[in-house]
Amino acid sequence: MRAPEDLRVALRGAWARDTCDDSDVAHWSPENPARGQCGATALVVHDRCGGDLLVAEVLHPDGSRQGWHYWNRLPNGTQVDLTRGQFAADEVVQQPQALKRPPGLPRRGAEQYLRLRSRVAYVLDGPPGNRS
Repeated sequence: MRAPEDLRVALRGAWARDTCDDSDVAHWSPENPARGQCGATALVVHDRCGGDLLVAEVLHPDGSRQGWHYWNRLPNGTQVDLTRGQFAADEVVQQPQALKRPPGLPRRGAEQYLRLRSRVAYVLDGPPGNRS
């Protein structure tokens, strides 16, 4: 595993509209690059660091659902949430539950995940032909 700071920097540099979840593309912007990146980001962190995936509902003050938010709990118990800053003040992340990662690619956002994973690997591991 690379140092968490290296991973954080690589992920933030790799976020773009084409790695954003389809449901959030309209809200993604360079000013809020974490918007819609939580699912793919949590999977890449899990690939690199292991641990648990965490998921929680995100609600508006009136109780209506904004969506779901994903982040990680590392094997040492530390929670890593690189995309929490995406939410507006009125979007409240609820209590998380651990989620077992299904085998294979995610049902939603597989292309975004693969794109993000590839960009992060390029930064951290070098071009595909140079990886050990």
